[in-house]
Amino acid sequence: MTSQPKRTAHIISHTHWDREWYLPYEKHHMRLIRLMDVLMDTLEKDTEYKSFYLDGQTIILEDYLQVRPEQKERLERYIHEGRIFIGPWYILQDAFLTSGEANIRNMQVGHKDAARYGQISKVGYFPDTFGLVGQTPQLMRQSGIDNALFGRGVKPTGFNNTVADSEYESSFSELIWEGPDGSQVLGILFANWYSNGNEIPTDPEEAKIFWDRKLADAEKYASTSELLYMNGCDHQPIQTDLAQAMETARKLYPDTEFVHSNFPKYLDAVKKAKEGELSVVRGELRSQRTDGWGTLVNTASARVYLKQMNQQGQVLLEKVAEPLASFARLAGQEYPHDKLTYAWKTLMQNHPHDSICGCSVDEVHREMVTRFAKSRNVAESIIEESKQAVADSVNTSVFSTYGDDAVPFVVFNTTGWKRSGTVSVDLDVARVYFRDGGTLEEMSRQMKELNLGARAVVDAQGKPLAFKLEDLGLRFGYDLPDDKFRQPYMARAVRVTFEAEQLPALGLKAFALVGGKAAEGMQVAGNSLVKDDHVMENDNLRVEAAANGSITITDKHTGRVYSDLLIYEDTGDIGNEYMYKQPEGEEALTTKDLKASIRMIEDTPYRAVLEIVHDWAIPASADKLLDQEQVELIYFPQRKAQRVKEMVPMKIRTLVSLERSGRGVRIEASFNNQAKDHRVRMLMPTDIQASKHNVDSMFEIATRDNIPSKEWENPSNAQHQQAFVDVSGEEAGLTVANFGLNEYEVLRDGRNTIAVTLLRSVGELGDWGHFPTPDAQCLGDHTVQLEIIPHNGKGIDAGAYQEAYQFQIPWTVTQTGLHEGGIPAEYAPYAFEAPNLAFSAWKVSENTGDDMLRWYNMKQEESGLQLQLPAEAEQAYKTTILEEASDDQLTIRSGRAELTAGPCEIVTIGIRRQS
Repeated sequence: MTSQPKRTAHIISHTHWDREWYLPYEKHHMRLIRLMDVLMDTLEKDTEYKSFYLDGQTIILEDYLQVRPEQKERLERYIHEGRIFIGPWYILQDAFLTSGEANIRNMQVGHKDAARYGQISKVGYFPDTFGLVGQTPQLMRQSGIDNALFGRGVKPTGFNNTVADSEYESSFSELIWEGPDGSQVLGILFANWYSNGNEIPTDPEEAKIFWDRKLADAEKYASTSELLYMNGCDHQPIQTDLAQAMETARKLYPDTEFVHSNFPKYLDAVKKAKEGELSVVRGELRSQRTDGWGTLVNTASARVYLKQMNQQGQVLLEKVAEPLASFARLAGQEYPHDKLTYAWKTLMQNHPHDSICGCSVDEVHREMVTRFAKSRNVAESIIEESKQAVADSVNTSVFSTYGDDAVPFVVFNTTGWKRSGTVSVDLDVARVYFRDGGTLEEMSRQMKELNLGARAVVDAQGKPLAFKLEDLGLRFGYDLPDDKFRQPYMARAVRVTFEAEQLPALGLKAFALVGGKAAEGMQVAGNSLVKDDHVMENDNLRVEAAANGSITITDKHTGRVYSDLLIYEDTGDIGNEYMYKQPEGEEALTTKDLKASIRMIEDTPYRAVLEIVHDWAIPASADKLLDQEQVELIYFPQRKAQRVKEMVPMKIRTLVSLERSGRGVRIEASFNNQAKDHRVRMLMPTDIQASKHNVDSMFEIATRDNIPSKEWENPSNAQHQQAFVDVSGEEAGLTVANFGLNEYEVLRDGRNTIAVTLLRSVGELGDWGHFPTPDAQCLGDHTVQLEIIPHNGKGIDAGAYQEAYQFQIPWTVTQTGLHEGGIPAEYAPYAFEAPNLAFSAWKVSENTGDDMLRWYNMKQEESGLQLQLPAEAEQAYKTTILEEASDDQLTIRSGRAELTAGPCEIVTIGIRRQS
């Protein structure tokens, strides 16, 4: 009777495919073609070569078939046969630098693309992700995935080494990962990396050395006798002699079963084995229990311009284009599923970690700029068509009482909360079309001689509003009708700026610029927000600029005073695109003792703006030793380079804005970077006693420690953020929102200062070789935007987080005509009450054609949601993030859908309307 093998070695063949990194995309692309050709030839010739995992991303199929379209049928056959595993993602994204909705679209597109081939791998695959967000288990569970495989974020201790004593440590490579909502998945940590079974020897002597080490390494961490070996690595060619290598291993180790396995088989074996009690790790995994040098967190500040472009692209798609297209569908417009998918795919091609993290060679990131522009252009086209379709259906006839020269326009609030704020819109007060004849000279003269006269801005109730009118003069424009050739015209253009008040969530209001006698009596007197040359004030806040350009904000509701805000800091950076390293012994330069030029440049009843200018100078670069250390591949923590004595100008122009109804102070800073090898931050001391802080992450307000663990050796404790970071105490809090500035640090300076990185300039990629990246020095002009929001210490209840989310989303405005319409002049298709939930998406499901509305619970406790259903609603139901109906039922009372969202729950509701 033969005894059963004591252990099983699951060998899974794969290649981790960075589309672009140390080579530009097309050079990696050509290598991918070769790999796929060899893979399918191997599958055809070698029946013992059972299967291959295609790195969890379906874009590989697109990239291959773009060059080898004739191989599609052959590729489909191997996928159907279960020999090539695809999905569940479209691309392997960096989750900390991409939005929650982008991650959902990534999963949706990956599933859709994989389904075309008849097979979707339900594997939560994160082999090389630079840390993992806390909501990953919930996203996996809502996608029908009960596992997550990853290489970073958890410190393995090994059951024979030490017992895990932290929620960020695991005794084994197998663990239970729990999200903030309580969702759990089986976690598989690549404790010996995702290449621990790479290039298995066929020679017996070499194989003995290889397997003695590899078996011991895996058993050190494995909780069962099911051992995982990943046969592949970054851009790794196929091991075509794997069957021979496995046969050699079987002869050497008769007590071990060597299997050419796949993830479903391996995961099933681990679940059945359950030999050890697994550690439970909770929340986001950011390598908290390490020395802090290898976390790759400073990719959040590498090439900041990419992060800003990405934030703009994400916001335009998920917070403007999709809701407006959903709105336009109610006005009879077809929902542009294919266009939106194309725009999302183009944007997501910039979301792999080596792309969005800014840690590739310069050619990669130049191509990314083009992709961002392509996606943005599609989004803007959808926005233009959608907003015009809705605006042209709005009943603006009420403005006809002001005469035919009234110019109506519609303002959209595509956020999930009521909104007030300053809006600007460019309007054509008159046009003359080329088709109507006349010479260009005559048309131009007619427009130039147009008398603007008295003008006023009114709402649909006839209320005049304080506004500013700028004459933009002559403007050439054109229409592109669907039924005729382009229609060029000359116009007289103006810019109107005013405060739009209390626009409903996901709604609109119509206004009009009117003239003539009606406008003459509509002069609106308003109180100035300016108190003196350096002070502005509204009902919520008082803002005063000091001689050094810093500002002091007084929260008039709490009485709390925040001082020394907006001091700039500059330090050397001798690190690389992955990690920041300040030169040893260097003292940071700041603007604290620098006199600034300060003047008030806007004083209207709805907004005041201070201009603060610092004429600063900073070191030109690091010294020559840095070049030598880079060429010699000196590990960045051990570098000794310093900065040169030569100084270059660093002029920073800061605009500080306070709106009449504003709950925050808006900041825009512009500068021309002429220096290399340095980092610029904006410092905002909170003077709040707190040991923890809150930060916006993917579908979560994460709570993090201000002081890192005892193992942390890196002097810097920079972290990722999305929309904002917040330091709160019992009676006061300070939230700092940003736009595309993904790196911050809460300083251990006794003041709990929030430091937001505005720019990081470095000259090399880093990692495994010497790859110069002169473009990563980010020389030239930069503009950054932030908002400082004081509150009572309860960011959600006080509306500070709501304000921070709205800061991300632009107002949408469009001109329309005088006409009847089925949409009232003030209208929102949906009304809801969800005080603790953040609104995330309004889109239309491609599968069902139903409206999809998504929120997430910002609190770690149950919270209510009440949604008023439209009269034409046939059905309301909960769905998963894949827009599949869930088992949970909604309570419907008197036309309202009611539910209780669990702690940190992501909630999606489908609305089926009568056709």
